[in-house]
Amino acid sequence: MNELPSETRDWLTATGFTVRNEEVWVEALTHGSFNSTAPNARSHGKGADYDADYQRLEFLGDRVLGLSVASWLFGDSTGQEGKLSQRLNALVSGATCARIARSIGTSDHIRLGKQAREDGGADSDNILGDVMEALLGASFVENGYDITRDCVYRLWAGQLDGDAGKSKHPKSALQEWAAGNKRAMPEYAIIERSGPDHAARFTVEVSIHSVGAAKATATSKSEAEKLAARAFLEEFG
Repeated sequence: MNELPSETRDWLTATGFTVRNEEVWVEALTHGSFNSTAPNARSHGKGADYDADYQRLEFLGDRVLGLSVASWLFGDSTGQEGKLSQRLNALVSGATCARIARSIGTSDHIRLGKQAREDGGADSDNILGDVMEALLGASFVENGYDITRDCVYRLWAGQLDGDAGKSKHPKSALQEWAAGNKRAMPEYAIIERSGPDHAARFTVEVSIHSVGAAKATATSKSEAEKLAARAFLEEFG
């Protein structure tokens, strides 16, 4: 196992992580592609000298992040489960994790294979998001839940205080409303299409069995569905 470079250790410390066992942090920053080009992998294969990649720590960090954010949302809001779940999903999404990772300069410290780095892996949302979760997993292994939770709150402060997950697409909102009220799922149907192809108008009806229906017209099917869902919620929600 390679040692943690001094500049990476300094970066982790400056970011707010407490590093004691360097091995777990090296693992958190190692992408699977690194082993395909590392000398130890070519010489020994997946043996004792093979550098573990971040996948196991990512799995752990994902759960720690979810619990930390869920706990924050529970203490900060009196919203119902649907609204809390909506915000939670937005705050722990891969895109949000990648945004946090990018903001703290993670790209410079990821261990990638030559081809993956040349292909832009260090700035990939998927890889950055995974590494961010792996770093939280490493923090949990090293320092436990409370310290890692506080690190999440510090790194995610701008996201937690922002609007992530507060707005909702009307179709998603209607589906959640139906599920929360133990109703059938919404059904959408085009009931009229008018005008030439370059200026078509679509009238869509959305209905929920034993509740009712609502209609809307727009220049695209998707927009008509969105407006119909909004109209349904305004009338029946």
